[in-house]
Amino acid sequence: MANRKVVGLVNGVLIVAVLIPILLSIYLAHRKAEQAFHDELSQFASRAIIRSDRVIEHATRAIDEINQLSDGSCSYAHRQAMRRVGLNHRYVQEILFQRDGHILCSSLEEFSRGVNIGRPDRTGKEGYSAWYSFTTELGFKRSMIYIGKASHIAAIDPLSFIDVIPVSGHPINIAMIGLNSGLTIATNSPQNGDAWKDPLANGVNEFQYQDSAYVIRRENNLGLAMIAWAPLAPLNKVWYQQLLIWLPIGIGASLAAGFYITRLLRRLQSPRSRLADAIKNDDFTVMYQPIVDLQSGKSVGAEILLRWAQPDGTYLSPDIFVPLAEETGLITPITEQVIGKLFTELGDWLHKHPDQHISINLAPRDVRNLHILNVIRPWLVRYFIKPEQIAFEITERGFADPKITAPVIERFRKAGHPVYIDDFGTGYSSLSYLHNLHVDVLKIDKSFVEALEYKKVTPYIIKMAKTLNIAMVAEGVETAGQAAWLRKHGVQYGQGWLYSKALPKQELIEWIARNNAQR
Repeated sequence: MANRKVVGLVNGVLIVAVLIPILLSIYLAHRKAEQAFHDELSQFASRAIIRSDRVIEHATRAIDEINQLSDGSCSYAHRQAMRRVGLNHRYVQEILFQRDGHILCSSLEEFSRGVNIGRPDRTGKEGYSAWYSFTTELGFKRSMIYIGKASHIAAIDPLSFIDVIPVSGHPINIAMIGLNSGLTIATNSPQNGDAWKDPLANGVNEFQYQDSAYVIRRENNLGLAMIAWAPLAPLNKVWYQQLLIWLPIGIGASLAAGFYITRLLRRLQSPRSRLADAIKNDDFTVMYQPIVDLQSGKSVGAEILLRWAQPDGTYLSPDIFVPLAEETGLITPITEQVIGKLFTELGDWLHKHPDQHISINLAPRDVRNLHILNVIRPWLVRYFIKPEQIAFEITERGFADPKITAPVIERFRKAGHPVYIDDFGTGYSSLSYLHNLHVDVLKIDKSFVEALEYKKVTPYIIKMAKTLNIAMVAEGVETAGQAAWLRKHGVQYGQGWLYSKALPKQELIEWIARNNAQR
């Protein structure tokens, strides 16, 4: 009997030991679900605040525009001007003209008796006034919000401020409240009494009332508050369903599911899978760093640089993901996307500026065949761009097997594309193979530029390039002293922060135009 009791006790302890982690995981799942629920409400209200700011920005731009154009006469031309401005700003329903606090006309009609608009609910630092509770007799289906400055006022549909779609499938209610008046300006659902008034007045951000969760977000500059709320019933229902599912399943099913999910997550979160998804979703962006003539200071082109934006807003360095792409055989699709982005962004500009060029970095895999030439040829034809405007930069690793790469590189040059040796001086074989390869430009690695007076090999590299009649580009030029030294020693071109950081396409175009106009 004693043994039977011990066995029963051990079995009980074993069952409890197995059930505790399961029950704990269900508890944590509920807590996470609850937190996610509140986070979604908070994000929803914050997005509504951002939306409100955007709507008001549209209104103020419209007001500024009509204030510059208007003759202030309520003439036909004046009303037509107000109508055009209103149509050009998506959130503006109508433009009104007022004088001495009376509305005299709108973009559609003129009023014989001016409507007194009264004192604004809020006036900002820049002179814009807002009427959140004023009601006109202009025939709108609902009360409008009015934003004005000087003699013109923009009418805005209040629902524009709260036209935000929930991320999940759960319905979320929202209301926009005036902080000064406490009045409801816009809402997508009838409110649950005055439950929000005391929390709003007391600075509370989150609370629950009658089986609903509330979140309050305030924007003091606009004098507005966004109140988002949703019933808790869906959250409780999901939690109860999970509880009923997990308890009968037991230890075996939980281990099997855990093993399967772990494997699935590892596969989905593997670097290669993320990289493949980034290629599929076209998540890569490009920037351009100008290359200048060290003698004249004029821009002669730029190097295109690859960027991979991460979910947190940072950018992953190419030094990290490019080697991974090479190892996994994904580098060529990336190169193809870079080429496509280059021509899509700068194709027309390069056609109009035949004196400018863009250099593209090629990985060793891209140098082993002529595939890249086949990719780039239709782009050149489409935008009427000369081949010499597109150069290829190849690192020293790309020349590791000259018997394979030399004929391909020669085909690049015969097709009209200049070939650069990138990061020259960092590889073990650079000085030996330079005599045996036909290249157009040698890029001196920035490590040699950063310490010119200490790198005794730099003058030798320059001398050798001159002997072989190869042009040079110095990377990482950051000081005027470095530029002067390189210029004195006969280096033709440079790039680096002394001239410009890497720029998006439009900023690059503007920088080159501004820089070259000054020379």
